Amino acid sequence: MTAPHRTTAILALAAALWLAPLLAARQTVALKDLMPKGMVVGVALNQRQSDGVDTAAVDLVTKQFTQISPENLLKFQPIHPADDRYAFEAQDRYVQFGVDRKMQVIGHTLVWHSQTPAWVFQGKDGGAVDRDTLLARMRDHILTVVGRYKGRIHGWDVVNEAIDEDGSLRKTPWLNAIGEDYIAKAFAIAREADPGAELYYNDFNLEKPAKRAGVIRLVKSLQSQGIRIDGIGNQAHWRLETPSIAEIEATLLDLRSTGLEVMYTELDINLLPQAARGADPSAANPYVTGLPDDMQQALARRYADIFGVFLKHRDAVSRVTFWGLSDADSWLNRGRTNHPLLWDRQRQPKPAFDAVVKVLQGAR
Repeated sequence: MTAPHRTTAILALAAALWLAPLLAARQTVALKDLMPKGMVVGVALNQRQSDGVDTAAVDLVTKQFTQISPENLLKFQPIHPADDRYAFEAQDRYVQFGVDRKMQVIGHTLVWHSQTPAWVFQGKDGGAVDRDTLLARMRDHILTVVGRYKGRIHGWDVVNEAIDEDGSLRKTPWLNAIGEDYIAKAFAIAREADPGAELYYNDFNLEKPAKRAGVIRLVKSLQSQGIRIDGIGNQAHWRLETPSIAEIEATLLDLRSTGLEVMYTELDINLLPQAARGADPSAANPYVTGLPDDMQQALARRYADIFGVFLKHRDAVSRVTFWGLSDADSWLNRGRTNHPLLWDRQRQPKPAFDAVVKVLQGAR
């Protein structure tokens, strides 16, 4: 080996030895150990993870989080595909995954207009279902599913995305067949099925004033009727620039004014541009080969700012849940390459992870 090559090798070895403890430290820091008292941190699992097939993910989830949500398993379609048939095997494994690790297990979701099988909304003659039939189906579904996991699932997203962008009730088959009281009925049945479980309303775009006002009206209506509701879930599918930090904070304070706990239930940051029809495909998918450093740093700042709001109002926020474990697991890929989470495709922590850790450590 020539002298220059020998010097290069020595420097490389020295750098590796110097970096090794820093990298090891990053891997040993756990978000769950840094969260303020009363605020849990969680992650949405896909079936390979809750089944234990993705062992690397299982290890990371176990180390980092105190709460889990199911991406799809407890939605109506997969758990109740036919009128006379429920599917519980994979769902049981999901719940047991959390129970075995003493995690807070969340059920998502009981009543939603999407991912609900067609038979639910069909009448005997093939037309639209009537009120009494749909109420009976709702009752059977909630009592069966919630009842099966009574005492093991900590809280349920009882109703999901029932408010439209203008603040009115979304025109769904549930609303069309049952009427405006379908939400109150769902919450009442869920309480009957498991009086000890927390019950939540969950939605997105709550930073938009009209929609947020509609959610608050809904919550106050339930409260005025004596209907049990424990929390509001803000999905927090946000972008790098929007909503603004001021809008996030104002929304949090408005939601908290209801007296309910506020949860960030599906947090991720979409880094891809809006896909315009007819646009250059490469422009709509700019990060196929990786996320450049300037974007890594921008994502880190975004997460740091967001967690700064959560910590500023820690008494109002009970839970923060990331919607997916790593960039490879994110629903935001959808034919493109996105980088919205704290771990990259190799399950290595990103600068965004370090930024969140720094904010959490600074608040201790």
